[in-house]
Amino acid sequence: MTIMKSEPLPHPATADTLPVTLAEIRNASARINGRVAQTPLIHSGALSDKTGHPVHLKLETRQPIGAFKLRGAMNAILSLDEGGRRRGLVTASTGNHGRAVAYAARELGVPAIVCMSALVPANKVEAIRSLGAEVCIIGASQDDAQMEVERLVETRGLTAIPPFDNVHVVAGQGTIGLEILDAVPDLETVLVPLSGGGLAGGIAVAVKALRPQTRLVGISMERGAAMNASIAAGRPVAVREEQTLADSLGGGVGLSNHVTFTLCNNLLDDVILLSEGEIAEGIRHAWREEGEMVEGAGAVGIAAILAGKVELFGPTVVIVSGGNIDPELHRRITEGADA
Repeated sequence: MTIMKSEPLPHPATADTLPVTLAEIRNASARINGRVAQTPLIHSGALSDKTGHPVHLKLETRQPIGAFKLRGAMNAILSLDEGGRRRGLVTASTGNHGRAVAYAARELGVPAIVCMSALVPANKVEAIRSLGAEVCIIGASQDDAQMEVERLVETRGLTAIPPFDNVHVVAGQGTIGLEILDAVPDLETVLVPLSGGGLAGGIAVAVKALRPQTRLVGISMERGAAMNASIAAGRPVAVREEQTLADSLGGGVGLSNHVTFTLCNNLLDDVILLSEGEIAEGIRHAWREEGEMVEGAGAVGIAAILAGKVELFGPTVVIVSGGNIDPELHRRITEGADA
């Protein structure tokens, strides 16, 4: 089931009952200040002309690791006590979170292991290794990688840094919401990539707390969109992980999800799914019209606009979540191939 614009998501919870608060996001902003980039927000003339409304791109591609994940990872690691860091860190990742943990661990002088499935692109694996983290490739899904994390926590006493379902991780990602409202106080719509829900949930908490009328739209792919399936089912469910151009949006939400399912189920106003061809067109547009090299997951907001799957009503911010795409794949897509 795909939840489209005609079927608004339920909103039974109040701010007082949500697992992440605006205060925690503001604390995260202070904690990570100076350790992550406050990324630029640029006006897109091409998308504004197409929609008839001001469209801005929030370029998380400009983080030191090329993706937004550094915010959450840095906040989570800085929130640990000294003992938790000294034991060493471990995480599961589809690529960008692992890179974020590896970068933050190197900056803070602590060891880290990153567990990933065989579906993670080779360029992302090598980028993590280059930051000094130990890499463990296991299984064919994010769930397999997560099982290895749990084993290492149990057998070696490592400290897990979850990729999304964690209050400190979500609060870190939510700092993006504070930045975009500072820049666009009359914000009407945010288009945000949707995977495990850390990014979408964190931004939604910040934006809905400060400007409740703003619409939050989660964008994912048709192939294995776990949060969309979970919202449709009314509870976290498992989906089969598939190859997709939006590889960073792959993986499950976790059947025992404690944080992000509640946030996304209650705060997102819409979820839209895209075909592989539509995602490829988003990548092409980002390169040809905006001059930005963007990975599939980072291009989904642009792609949703180009495909006519989202209607805009005023100032809009598109979260461009990452730019860590294999250069050869990017070349083939921008020259006209879908994959």
